[in-house]
Amino acid sequence: MFSDLYSVSLSPGLTAAAVKMSETIFENFEKIGKKQNKEQVPPPAEAQQKKPNGGKQSKKSPSSGSFKQTHYKTLEEAVKALDVVELRHQLEKSQALFPENSSVWVKDLAGYLNSKLLAPDTDPTLSSYAHDYPYCLAGKELRNIIKNLLGKSGAALEDSFDYCVFTMLRELDKHPGEPLHGYRMCIQAIMMTKPKIATQNLSEHLELLRSHQNRPAKCQSIMWALGQAGFCELSQGIKVWLGIMLPVLGMKTLSAYAVSYLERLLMVHANLTKGFGVMGPKEFFPLLDFAYMPKNSLSASLQGQLRRLYPRLKVLAFGAKPESTLHTYFPSFLSRATPSCPDAMKREARLVVYPLPFLSKVH
Repeated sequence: MFSDLYSVSLSPGLTAAAVKMSETIFENFEKIGKKQNKEQVPPPAEAQQKKPNGGKQSKKSPSSGSFKQTHYKTLEEAVKALDVVELRHQLEKSQALFPENSSVWVKDLAGYLNSKLLAPDTDPTLSSYAHDYPYCLAGKELRNIIKNLLGKSGAALEDSFDYCVFTMLRELDKHPGEPLHGYRMCIQAIMMTKPKIATQNLSEHLELLRSHQNRPAKCQSIMWALGQAGFCELSQGIKVWLGIMLPVLGMKTLSAYAVSYLERLLMVHANLTKGFGVMGPKEFFPLLDFAYMPKNSLSASLQGQLRRLYPRLKVLAFGAKPESTLHTYFPSFLSRATPSCPDAMKREARLVVYPLPFLSKVH
């Protein structure tokens, strides 16, 4: 399913028709608006000057400007101006016309929100905002509308998530710089409803990410979308980080966001016990090397940031009963205890041999 949806990105030879989405009410409405706007574009000024002026002013069409979009200085203003009554009406119409196709309902929701939440959108990672931004701006009534719709969508949520991600990537190609707040808000709402969706196709998401490795904004958008699951469930966030972000940690354009996401994830979840059992030696030691080994692909500042996170990562790796799991880590620690090994790494190797009272303090 996922690979079919993204076949344009993964298989350039395929035609766009091979992945054409089912049209929704909102998409048809948007096409009509664009067509009318196109027809209403006045002729060039030079041509207008050649027309004789009969002294009569041409009448404007009553529908002129009916599809005019309002742009706001901030997203907060855009959310406050959103007409939730109109949104509810549009969604009711969508459900009446497509009673058996709940994926269309969510597409209409995402399309409507994205057409109305027109405010500056310059950072695909939203790193300077709260972890639940922009969904946190939604009022109680808007949240209830979204939750009720998603609650009735059932199995269509996975397709809806993929649709929102794919549409964001497509818009970054066709209209770079245009706001994507509506799709982001829907992605966050879907993750709150069913966070495990993000980890069901990690290998295919990683393939998609690598296919866009020369387009940082696209890669960061994919990472951001999948990472939203982690703020709902720590275990899902760790899976996303290990499956998507750790493999690209060596890429300069993506490493800063990968490390900052991990830091934010561990800050949001003070209780690490819900993340036990996800990370093992196979995932732990690459992290150890990135944090402590010199001359790797991370900058000095990112290495320092990762080292500050290391104690909590160690708790996640060793789990609830470190005394019963440490023996699986000992051989790899020992292999790193060479004369050229950094002192900090040697200290870590020694800690494996002795009891670790610090573990209980980090919980």
